[in-house]
Amino acid sequence: MRRGRERGWRLTGAGLLVGGALLGVAASPSPSPSGGPAAPTEAGTAFRTATPVRLGQEATADASTGDYLYWVLPLDTGQRATVEASVTLPAAAGRHASSTWQLDVYDGLRRRQPCTYGKQTGTAAKDAATVDLSCTLRPVRSGGDQWGNDPLPGAYYVRLTVTELAPEDLGQPVRARLRAGAKEAGGAYAVGDTLATPLVPGSGTASGIEPADGWSGGWWSDRWLWTAAGGVLAAIAGIGGHRLTRGAGRPRRVPPTA
Repeated sequence: MRRGRERGWRLTGAGLLVGGALLGVAASPSPSPSGGPAAPTEAGTAFRTATPVRLGQEATADASTGDYLYWVLPLDTGQRATVEASVTLPAAAGRHASSTWQLDVYDGLRRRQPCTYGKQTGTAAKDAATVDLSCTLRPVRSGGDQWGNDPLPGAYYVRLTVTELAPEDLGQPVRARLRAGAKEAGGAYAVGDTLATPLVPGSGTASGIEPADGWSGGWWSDRWLWTAAGGVLAAIAGIGGHRLTRGAGRPRRVPPTA
């Protein structure tokens, strides 16, 4: 009886280790790209001329106050992106008033995506040296209703501009920095109605844009790992429970009943 219990505990412990390893793989974020192209040093002035940027890169651009600056990046299913921008303002001695800057993100259909949190709009005082903005998007879903505004896989446009400015300060030089990163939100957003193709435009600078490791295509999800881990744990628990409850059998000294 004791040996059966020990075997049952061993099997259960092995199952927990296997399940924990699978869940650890599911929870681990995908590796960030390395050794890719150099970070861009300019920004586009419209959707069609948006400068492509990869996740993890720091893009820079020299511009004039009042310009619209555009970048574009690829986001795949399950990614929750955070975009951060910093604007280095002209010398305070040459400015006449405060200025308000705004960071907007649009999906491949050019629908403006709301920020779940972050400082999307910021006002810089007349003597401020910089203004920092950020926007964290909702996790990208693999599909959605046509009438909805769910973030879907494809190209995402980032626009940075000043919204309130003294007329005397228009055209002064500024320097913008942009950085985007993403965390894996998990397979809960890999719904059944997946897109046939990501929302990537067929023309313009964003045509052909894709993640460093390619599009997931919607078929892969960490739910496969969760399902496999659950199946392994259930099987091990069943075997261990059987060994614990079946006993050691008939004692050797007890004769069989007639």
